[in-house]
Amino acid sequence: FKKTQPIAETEKWTEEDVHRWLMTEVKVHKTCADRFVEEEVSGDSLVAFKKTDILDLGIKHGPAVKIISYLESLRDGLQRDQFPAYVENWTKEQVHQWLLQHVNVYSKYAIRLQEEDVSGDCLVCFKKQDLLDLEVKTKRTNQTCKSVFSVFLKCAICLNEQAISLPGILVNQALNMYFWFFLQTSVLPGVPNITVVIQETLDNLKKEDFKKFHFHLKQYKTSQFQPIRESKLEGKDTMDTAQLMTDHYESNGAVRVTVDVLREINQCERANQLENTMGKTTNVKMNLNNEFAFSCSKYSTVKNKYTLHCGLEQHLLSRDKKKEANQGEKLKNLLTCGGNSLDNYDNMIIVVNKSSPEQVQYLKFLNKLKLFCVLDFDPDSNTQVGLCHSYRESRWANLHTPSQYQGQIDSVIKNLNLYKQTSWVFCNGRHDLEGDSNKELNYWNWLRKSCSDVEQLVSFICNPEVFLHGRSLIMFLLLSPVDSEKDPICDTYKAFMNTYEKWKELIQEKLDFDIDPQSVYELSLSEVNGTVLALRPFSESSERLLPSSDSSFVVLKNKDEDLLTALDILCLNQCENIYEDKSPEFNDKRTKVEEEFYRGGKVKWWNFFFCDKDKQKPFIKRDKYENLKRMIRSELRESKEMCVLLNLFHNPGCGGTTLAMHVMWDLRKEIRCAVLKDNSLFPLIDDSKETENPYKLCNCIPQTVVSHSNINVDKAQSCKVIILNCVRSQNPKDSYRRHNPSQYITASLSPEEQNEFEKKLNELRETHDTPENFYSFMIMKSNFDKKYIDDLVHNTLENFDFSSKNAKLFSFLALLNSYVAESEISRSLLYEGIRILHSSIASACLEEFERSHSLKVSDITIEILHCDLFFSSKRRMIFVKASTRFEKSLSIPQALARYLYIKEHDFPEALKWAEKAKNIKANPYTFDTIGQIHKSNLKSNNDRGKQETSCNPEDLNTNIKIASNAITAFKKAQELADSEEEPEEEPEEEPEEKAVDESDDFPQKSYHVQGYVGVLEIAFLVFEILSRLPFFDQSDPMKKMYFQRFLKKAIPITSVYKEDNERNNIYEEIIKEHERFLQNLKAEVKETFELLDSFFTYMKGRYPEFQRKISSLFKHYVSLFCNTPKEMKKEQQNNPNLNLKINIEEQRLFLEKNQADTFEIERITECYAYLQKQHHQLNDKKQKTKETINCILSNIVLYLLKPNSKHVKSIDSLSDLLSTTLQDVGLRYPFPDPYYLALLLFWPRTTEEDTEIATYVTAIRNSTRKYLTPLFQKRSTVAHLYLGKEKGLKRLVSKPQLDENFKKMHRETLAQLWRNGDIFKDKTIINRLQRVRGSIEQGEVFANYGKLKIPVRPALVHRVSGGFSTEKVSFYLGFAIKGPIAYDIQYEN
Repeated sequence: FKKTQPIAETEKWTEEDVHRWLMTEVKVHKTCADRFVEEEVSGDSLVAFKKTDILDLGIKHGPAVKIISYLESLRDGLQRDQFPAYVENWTKEQVHQWLLQHVNVYSKYAIRLQEEDVSGDCLVCFKKQDLLDLEVKTKRTNQTCKSVFSVFLKCAICLNEQAISLPGILVNQALNMYFWFFLQTSVLPGVPNITVVIQETLDNLKKEDFKKFHFHLKQYKTSQFQPIRESKLEGKDTMDTAQLMTDHYESNGAVRVTVDVLREINQCERANQLENTMGKTTNVKMNLNNEFAFSCSKYSTVKNKYTLHCGLEQHLLSRDKKKEANQGEKLKNLLTCGGNSLDNYDNMIIVVNKSSPEQVQYLKFLNKLKLFCVLDFDPDSNTQVGLCHSYRESRWANLHTPSQYQGQIDSVIKNLNLYKQTSWVFCNGRHDLEGDSNKELNYWNWLRKSCSDVEQLVSFICNPEVFLHGRSLIMFLLLSPVDSEKDPICDTYKAFMNTYEKWKELIQEKLDFDIDPQSVYELSLSEVNGTVLALRPFSESSERLLPSSDSSFVVLKNKDEDLLTALDILCLNQCENIYEDKSPEFNDKRTKVEEEFYRGGKVKWWNFFFCDKDKQKPFIKRDKYENLKRMIRSELRESKEMCVLLNLFHNPGCGGTTLAMHVMWDLRKEIRCAVLKDNSLFPLIDDSKETENPYKLCNCIPQTVVSHSNINVDKAQSCKVIILNCVRSQNPKDSYRRHNPSQYITASLSPEEQNEFEKKLNELRETHDTPENFYSFMIMKSNFDKKYIDDLVHNTLENFDFSSKNAKLFSFLALLNSYVAESEISRSLLYEGIRILHSSIASACLEEFERSHSLKVSDITIEILHCDLFFSSKRRMIFVKASTRFEKSLSIPQALARYLYIKEHDFPEALKWAEKAKNIKANPYTFDTIGQIHKSNLKSNNDRGKQETSCNPEDLNTNIKIASNAITAFKKAQELADSEEEPEEEPEEEPEEKAVDESDDFPQKSYHVQGYVGVLEIAFLVFEILSRLPFFDQSDPMKKMYFQRFLKKAIPITSVYKEDNERNNIYEEIIKEHERFLQNLKAEVKETFELLDSFFTYMKGRYPEFQRKISSLFKHYVSLFCNTPKEMKKEQQNNPNLNLKINIEEQRLFLEKNQADTFEIERITECYAYLQKQHHQLNDKKQKTKETINCILSNIVLYLLKPNSKHVKSIDSLSDLLSTTLQDVGLRYPFPDPYYLALLLFWPRTTEEDTEIATYVTAIRNSTRKYLTPLFQKRSTVAHLYLGKEKGLKRLVSKPQLDENFKKMHRETLAQLWRNGDIFKDKTIINRLQRVRGSIEQGEVFANYGKLKIPVRPALVHRVSGGFSTEKVSFYLGFAIKGPIAYDIQYEN
């Protein structure tokens, strides 16, 4: 059929002709065309049809309007108006979406059109009357009709006009923050893409040619492409074929295959046309603005269309004249500051509004940027089709809200893991989470509820203390229309602008800037994506690779690297494919990196990479290079240990760290290498004052692997870790001799090394103007010649004005860098952070100050203390001065007290400073320090007493007083530790085990049971002192008996037999004065042993260092107070866990004998049931409550042991009993039992929301805090019951029931599965237990039942990722005496 025919010819059509016309030209659904055949409609009746006639056939409004439109074209003999193919391809669902989002019609009108099957091809045929016939109001009718013609124009014009009226752009040079805008019109449903282009090409083929195309497509196969299965192509039309090809081959592949197949069927002209078409940005790159203008020029031929059209066309024509020639280049310049690399920015902040699923595929460039945070106004961003979800498929981001950015800067940075991981901030709701607080707000509600939080977030980002170094870029991505100033994105932009008003000298008064120079709005997202990805450093880089077994390699995924925040991972292809060899960028980068390093900066991987590229100019290999490399390989090959510590001792500034990294660089292709970045964890490759902490790490790694993985350490030969620990030492060679395995390097070059440095200097002269000014390099080249350094410093400082402020700051720096090599004065004090790059220069400066300017180190130190900038503390005088300067700091008197009692043994002075620290703040550690001073004093006195032949009775009086004061201090320290939430400092240890200045350098530990241990140690010192008294001599059985009976309170001191002499009489008087204290000691020691025995037995975790010490003391206790084997055996049985030599089988028999069997549980349950019946006669309310609770609990235990017992009550009966009890006791019952039962019986079902279970969780936590002894409060308890899938009491599953499935498994293996959580991966456990949905918010875990959130504790804290990210999770639930516990936490995303 021709597109237009004379009406006379149409009247001659048969019924089949009408059907064919409807199917091929009008392209209605076959059911519609069949209705015309059923009603015997031929051409003569068709030409007389009106819309009502077609509707009378039962055809819906959409197809009816389309048929009439085509029929009118036939009648008038005119060509139909041409609309873009992608509009006509819209489904009725896409039309519905467009009407709601872009025309803003009421929902009921959009639904009405969808119900009438109005798809895109029908919509373009609609006139005003057609909409009125569908009961669309006049105003909305006009709006919809106009929008059909402005569909490509409306969003762009509104957005761009509004954007230009925004408050402008600011480049803040002081803060190094920059803005740029990308304005993207909304991607409308079915925008022209490769699928549409291929379909249009196939539409132009004849039927036979299309069959040939299908036949060759089935056979198409190359090394790159596999054919589409024949079954998939069967019966597919052009549209389905095009979609199938783009899905199978992806976009570029689909075009290539289409062109190849077209040429195979001799359709070369169409193949060439397709290739040319794909070269145009209107199709391939989806340049929407070009498409807008193109579409508008076509619409201008339409007769009697709406007046809006002319205005829009004029606007586009005027904008087209102003269109920039190359927005791609502009985008590139904005991102790179005019260069070719993104390295100019250290942090990027993205502000983005709503995106569509079609846009997300073109935002992959975000994965490559150094994103500090993203401010996202799309509540659907973390759903399956959202931008955040797409980003998190390949990168890690913590999910936050603006309110989480409030508080102290350091705390926010630490809690949210800023700098380490991207923060994705949802600024207006989050629909992947349930609850009203996560719903999107309209503008006015957002302004009232959320705007202030976003403003504070912006204020935080713009705080100069947040980004101390480097440049930051703030990028606005407007992916959907902003057609009103009443939009949160506008307020956010305003907040950024208002923040900068604080720096009046940096911006103009009115912020009257044109945003256009900093905006990109004429590029499509695909063009932006391609432009950014083409920039270095990732334009040509391949995946980061790590070595694997058998000379293979594995890809290091970005997301995995994001999660390893503590490691700087060295890949085998590190630095490769980033810069083109010998290019200007390559040479500039090399020059910059070399200059920074040879001036004294830290070595970078780039240094080794550039030297590898130029084999004629290799990196200098130190003499110990081969030794160190050989030692590492030897340990990997021969050591049987999983983790080995190798120490590299070196003089400061002699290149120890550089040597270590050089060896790592050359081993990177055979060993996986990484540097520990966080110095607070102690470095793998960095300067460390002590080797103790790396040894702790070395012990910790195997324990962690055993606890949290299935790796068999003994069998996995490849599972080895080498810790290469660089240790500064003033005498590396001596340190090397004391530690094995180790290596050392000194500040002395061999002749061969000196020759290499001379050669390198000549090489540097070829590429650098004055390499002689690379002082760090020149110091090493001079073989660390002190005369060279002294002359350098003398000449530099010769004309220096020491009266100036700069001179004072320089003297501070010299002092700081002499002791702390990398210390610097921060940019908050100066314009840039500065330091002296080499410690030997800093030390020489101090000598020059004193030699030439009479400025002593002590004078500089005192000056620092009097300066508001900093302080330093090294000697007693400095401590004293510092304490005066910082009166409220407890660290200084605390540190001085430690120094005095450990190093100088000046106990009275130490006690004075320890008391001062305690008065500033009383905490476990200030009291512990007091106790340790007394203990050291007592030990010192005791040791001296052992050496003296004659004893002074007054010494006994002094020692007992010291002991009493020590025990008081240790008890107070333990009391505070049990009541405090978090420790603030590290506790004291033995003097020989603790460095003077160690307290602030290493992570702090929990106080645990140090106070109790201190009490025991003091008591046994007192026992030892007493045992040396003449009448308590332990070698005499009778005197030993008196010693024991006195301490057991059996006799007073006056009843102890003793020789009548003056010395003994004085001893007796002294003991009488302290008799109560001394006679309470034995009972107190016994009570402490019992308490610690319970602690180690029932609490989760292991404390081997305490257990060994306490066990040793317990053996001493038994030998002191137990004379007979029977007494010793009795004491051992009372404290089974404190004696390491008790027979294991004996313990098992002991436990088995005392376990209640099923019969006894039945008797107990029966008794409680009887008591329940007699409760009406009982007046004691507490007794009633206790018996009721025990009755319920015994029923649950009996059910678990013998579910068919006649004594087990129904769950309804138990629930009623418990409800009554809970009403009686309320929520403040001092014991956790009723609330524990409430968790077991009242835990909600899947659909329950209205329950008070959360209040019972709070109640059980409060009661355990009161009920359990302070020592037990902060320790983990174990769950004995778990939530199962059944109903009633069957949903309670006990741990023994679960263990029944693993009878054949070795006991220790099973225990290991429970410890690391792998038990929950077993199918029998999965089938038995109920998985609960929940969330993690602010680091807390919740079980979610609709709107109900129940707080639970994670069994393994490390399963809760850092960064306070809000995540959806699921887990298994256990019930412990402290409340519900979450096991096997799994993240949904």
